[in-house]
Amino acid sequence: MKFIRYPLTGLLLVLAGSCFAQQVTPSPYFTFGKGLGIISPDSLYLLNIRFRMQNRAAFKTESSSDFSIDQVEARVRRLRLRFDGYIYNPRLTYLIQLSFTRADMDFDDTGFPNIVRDAMVIYSVNNHFAIGLGQTKLPGNRQRVNSSGDLQLADRSIVNSTFNIDRDFGFQMYYNNYLGTFYYVLRGSISTGEGRNIVSSDRGLDYTGRVELLPFGPFTNGGDYFEGDLAREPKPKVSVGVTGSKNENTTRTGGQTGRFLYAPRDMSTRMADLLIKYNGWALACEWLERNSPDPITTNAEGDVRYIYTGFGQNYQASYLFKNNYEIVGRYSRVTPFEKIQALDDQTTQYTLGANKYIRGHRVKLQTDVTLEKGKWLEGATLNVDSWIVRFQIEVGI
Repeated sequence: MKFIRYPLTGLLLVLAGSCFAQQVTPSPYFTFGKGLGIISPDSLYLLNIRFRMQNRAAFKTESSSDFSIDQVEARVRRLRLRFDGYIYNPRLTYLIQLSFTRADMDFDDTGFPNIVRDAMVIYSVNNHFAIGLGQTKLPGNRQRVNSSGDLQLADRSIVNSTFNIDRDFGFQMYYNNYLGTFYYVLRGSISTGEGRNIVSSDRGLDYTGRVELLPFGPFTNGGDYFEGDLAREPKPKVSVGVTGSKNENTTRTGGQTGRFLYAPRDMSTRMADLLIKYNGWALACEWLERNSPDPITTNAEGDVRYIYTGFGQNYQASYLFKNNYEIVGRYSRVTPFEKIQALDDQTTQYTLGANKYIRGHRVKLQTDVTLEKGKWLEGATLNVDSWIVRFQIEVGI
C-alpha cells in the first residue's frame, strides 16, 4: 500500500538500488596463513601483512661477584610491520619492512629515525634463479640472515653484533639447484657499502658472495633459516655456509653499521658457519673474521674511531622437548687483532636459555642468563665480569 500511495518515493528507491547494484565490484580474497593475505579479484596483486613485537625486561650486574644492578633494560626491543606479495605476475615480488623502536631505527649511530629496513623488488627468472634491486639483508652469516623473530635466545650473539654486514642497498642474485640429492645455494650482491638509507655514497662499493652446501637436501619448512629444530627433522640435515665480503672506502666502523669514521677505510670480512638438525636437536657454529689495512681513524682534536678488526666464534646447541619447551646453550667470543687491542677488549659470553613455544616462533616466551667476561689483551685496564639476565615475550603473525 505504501508503495502505491507514494509512487514517486518508490520509484526513487528502485532507481537508487539499481545504481548501487551497478557500482558493486567483486571483493578481494582474504587468506590467513603467514599473516593476513589480500588478493585482488583478478589475481594480479597479492598483499600479505604481518607484524611482530618483542617486549623485553633485563638487567646487568656490577660484576660477577657483586649482584648489585648496574644497568636495567625495560623496553619494546622490536616493533615491526612487514608487507610482501606480488604485482601483476607471481614472479615479480616485493618486500617492505618498517621498524618503529629507537634501537631498530639505528638512531644513535645515524642521528635520524631510520624506519625503512627492507624495500626490495625481486624477479624470479625461473624456479632456480632470481635477481633483486633494493635494500635488504646482504648474504652474510647465517645468524644475521635469520630473522630476529626466529631466534632461540633474546638476541643474536656478540660475534654477530661485532662482525655482521647487515643491510645495504644494491643488486642481489640468488641461485639454488640440485646435484643429485646434493642441494646447494649461491647468493651474491653488489651494494653501496654504507648501510641503510644513506642518501649519498662514494665510488667504493661492497661485493659479497655466499655459498651454502646441503649434502642431505633442503631442511623441512626452510628450517635452515630459523633457529632450533621446531620441525623435528626425521633425518639428519646439514648445511655448511661460506661468505666473503669486500667493502671499499667505507665510512662507518662496521661497514654498513656503526658510527661514522673520521676517514674512509677498506675492510674485508670472511665468514663460515655449520648447521645440523635432527629429531629436536640443533647445533649451530659460526666463525667470523674482519680485517682492514688501517683500521684506526682520528680527527683534528685527537678523537679516535676505529674498525673492530678481529676474530669471532659462536657455538649454539639446543634440544626441543615434545611439549615445545626448549633448552639452549651458547658460547661466544670476540677477540681484537693486535692493532686495536689497546682500544677494545676480548669479550666472552656463556649463555643458558629456556623457551616455551606457544605457536612456533610467532608466539613464544624466552629467558636466558649470561656470564660476560671482559679481558684486556694489552694495557693495564681492569678486566670486568658481569651477569646478564633477560626475559622476553615475542608476539606476531
